Amino acid sequence: MVTFYDASINALSFVTPLILETLPMLHLLLGVGLAGLTLAFLIRIIMTWYPAVNLNSGLWPLLAWPTEPFLALTRKFITPIGGVDITPVIWVGLTSLLRELLVGQQGILSQIIINSQAIS
Repeated sequence: MVTFYDASINALSFVTPLILETLPMLHLLLGVGLAGLTLAFLIRIIMTWYPAVNLNSGLWPLLAWPTEPFLALTRKFITPIGGVDITPVIWVGLTSLLRELLVGQQGILSQIIINSQAIS
């Protein structure tokens, strides 16, 4: 008879102990990084309302440089609709989805951490 405990050990057998030790830090860094990127894209959405803002002066380059490679890539495939650049909106959705799938309450990394703590 296979118990839940035996099945969970087999389910996590592909994860090495070293990875299990570093997983909480990776979980935290990914969560903060993806949340920061989502916030940067949200600010870029607001900045599209003010086209006179120069992204190369002041503190704006700190926001523009990390997001512009993503936006430039997406602009090749999605043209502005009615003169409005919707690529930041698309990236807000994608980064939010990725964050939820990886580090959300039911995310992959969250579940691995929870299951590994239950086994220990």
